[in-house]
Amino acid sequence: MSPAEIVGFLDEYIIGQDDAKRAIALALRNRYRRMQLPKEVQEEITPKNILMIGSTGVGKTEIARRMARIMGLPFIKVEASKYTEVGFVGRDVESMIRDLVNASIALVQQESQQKSQEAIQAYIIDKIARLLLPALPKGVSDEKKRDYEQSLEKMRQKVRNGEVDHLQIDVEIHKQAESLDNGMPPDIARVQESIIKVLQREEKVKKSLSVKEAKLALVQEARDSVLDMEAIQADGLRRAEQSGVVFIDEIDKIATSTKDSRLDPSKEGVQRDLLPIIEGSTISTKYGTLRTDYILFVAAGAFHLSKPSDLIPELQGRFPIRVELDSLSEEAMYAILTKTRNSLITQYQHLLSVDGVELVFEEEALRALAHFAYMANQKTEDIGARRLHTIIERVLEEISFNAQKYAGGKVAITKELVEEKLGLVVSSADMSRYIL
Repeated sequence: MSPAEIVGFLDEYIIGQDDAKRAIALALRNRYRRMQLPKEVQEEITPKNILMIGSTGVGKTEIARRMARIMGLPFIKVEASKYTEVGFVGRDVESMIRDLVNASIALVQQESQQKSQEAIQAYIIDKIARLLLPALPKGVSDEKKRDYEQSLEKMRQKVRNGEVDHLQIDVEIHKQAESLDNGMPPDIARVQESIIKVLQREEKVKKSLSVKEAKLALVQEARDSVLDMEAIQADGLRRAEQSGVVFIDEIDKIATSTKDSRLDPSKEGVQRDLLPIIEGSTISTKYGTLRTDYILFVAAGAFHLSKPSDLIPELQGRFPIRVELDSLSEEAMYAILTKTRNSLITQYQHLLSVDGVELVFEEEALRALAHFAYMANQKTEDIGARRLHTIIERVLEEISFNAQKYAGGKVAITKELVEEKLGLVVSSADMSRYIL
């Protein structure tokens, strides 16, 4: 996708924030451009990391979430506040790279499964067909073998068409070794996984299932047989290294403001531990080592109690592209309700349609919802578009709870109903603080 196409896609879900969208779009496009260049030139081009600054609820995380869907690149979102300095109890920052590798391998495996879907299905159908037919005795004539193959093909067809779904068969299912990476040091993860594999190597569970259930139960066995996991893991490791994206949220939580009398030395320690990873270093994972030089890092924070300049200077320098996201106006709130794909209004309409309720929002009611959400943000903490969730939930609470009473009919949400439910609460700052 071109930068304009990426921005166009993001516009369907996120209102405003054009600077952030453009910065993300250019960063993604440059990932593609770099991969088309000769190898020696690729080595010299490193990503230009991005720092997004803006209040909570203005779209920082949403941009990252939508970005992950469109790019088809290895992507993870982490919270900086979850990590601790080396030597403290908790997750060390290197574990985010191991999480990225896991996400990358899962992405490659999913792609491989889609490409090999026919082979996976053929394996399952063949195994079930052989379980349904009596085994062919040893030493039979070639004619008998041909007859058996014809019968087997007919049975495969019946399994494929669902004609024998009701029949019961005994299926042996291999127990799968658990994945123990979960951010652990790779040596420990490998040892523990090896022990579990040895203990479970011969362990099988025999179950009596219908053919329909067996088709699902044998999926994992079919994948293991058809897919080349070593090649998938190698490709996943390579993709994580060359085109991975890490979104670090809440980076302001590890900034150490000089105004804060309760300075936490571990916060600066997390920044120091994060620095070599963002600058470029070699990280060990249970699938091999990878360099972090070409991973794109996108950081975001509200910076209410601190400033970007409160980060250590070296870390600031690793985020050369900075974009500020605007606080949401009343008009932006209205646009979020009415112009985004699968908006909150549409979601509630779909939810209540399950109970046979047709929910209709009048234009003035939508304007009132946007107004009250904006006013609640002004009077209390500004939580951005998340305030709309609280506002709408309060307005629709009674209708949603008693949906059966309205089943089969149309319910109109009017301006008067919105004012009745929200007017008193929003007008009182104290009530807004505790209720909205």
